[in-house]
Amino acid sequence: MKMKKQIVQLIEQHGTPLFVLDHNKLRRNYRTFKKNLPRVQCYYAVKANTHPEIIKTLFLEGSSFDVASYNEFMQIYEYIKHFGEEDKDFFIWDKIIFSNTIKDKDTLSKIKRYRPLVSFDNSDELKKIKTYCDTAGLILRLKVPDTGSQVEMSSKFGAEPGDAASLISQASDAGLRVEGLSFHVGSQCTNFDNYSAALAITSEILNDARSKGYDMNIVDIGGGFPVPYDAQVPEFAKLAKLINSECQRLFPADVEIIAEPGRFLAATAATLITEIIGKSRRDGKIFYYINDGVYHTFSGVIFDHWLPNFTAFKSGEIEVCAVVGQTCDSFDKISLSIQLPVNLEIGDYLLTENIGAYSIASSTNFNGFTGAKIIHTNPSC
Repeated sequence: MKMKKQIVQLIEQHGTPLFVLDHNKLRRNYRTFKKNLPRVQCYYAVKANTHPEIIKTLFLEGSSFDVASYNEFMQIYEYIKHFGEEDKDFFIWDKIIFSNTIKDKDTLSKIKRYRPLVSFDNSDELKKIKTYCDTAGLILRLKVPDTGSQVEMSSKFGAEPGDAASLISQASDAGLRVEGLSFHVGSQCTNFDNYSAALAITSEILNDARSKGYDMNIVDIGGGFPVPYDAQVPEFAKLAKLINSECQRLFPADVEIIAEPGRFLAATAATLITEIIGKSRRDGKIFYYINDGVYHTFSGVIFDHWLPNFTAFKSGEIEVCAVVGQTCDSFDKISLSIQLPVNLEIGDYLLTENIGAYSIASSTNFNGFTGAKIIHTNPSC
């Protein structure tokens, strides 16, 4: 009842749709990550949610950042430079990793002056880096198992483990230095065997390279840490215990372990409030039309395989209903199988939880709709 009253007050003050970002939850998620993985430095994956207030909160918590484009790189660089005025010569590798394995030549040319830490996974990328950004430190991304992950990665990214030694040698011959290895087991990974296999593969390649005289001391275990969207998702603490044990067993103490959580930090930190703007019964099923959709805050339904959730503030007989967006595109269907009361009316509200990641970050202005208004609770000072 208290929560409903607070939501009504927010609606009266701001209208709908309304994206409510709870920075206390964001802090708790970060601290949970650090508590369970004390050896691992967190590089927040900015692509999950690029909002500047999220960056600020996580920076103040001690996070570093994983970027995938020049704009993301400069967003973080300028922010850190502004808030770290007492340390103008900060070591950029401690703050930013450019983890996109493919970078256009203009981007490489523009970031060369910063001596960045960048990922690669093929020889053509090495040649490009040598030509346009030979000041970079390199991280070789490996292809690893991603079975059972919500979003797989291995079909697009990662060098075959059997090619790793050759790529490290090619980099050295070109006068470049491979500082370490990385992998990504796929987003929302609930199959913990993926991590075990990936860590074993990475350890074997790292030990072989070091035995040949290559001074590599960074292991990036990527992202994929599972968000508790429902009770079926395995507990993060169990995964962290496995990662801690394997890292202690497989990697010497001088190896720096880093990770790129995005969804894990941002997903549960936001709630969306939408309004029913239309209602009809089509082929026997009730359709609720709301003032948001897949081109806007629900973009994760399309781009991230995210399963939406809705809670009504009115009780009544439940049926399988459809919830669809406000645009004129028939593609704009959020869900065709959501259990909701059938007595909801135009002007009623729906609540969607755990929508902080891959939502507003990939929202558009399609059809001229501008998307949800963003408000912050418990923001950083």
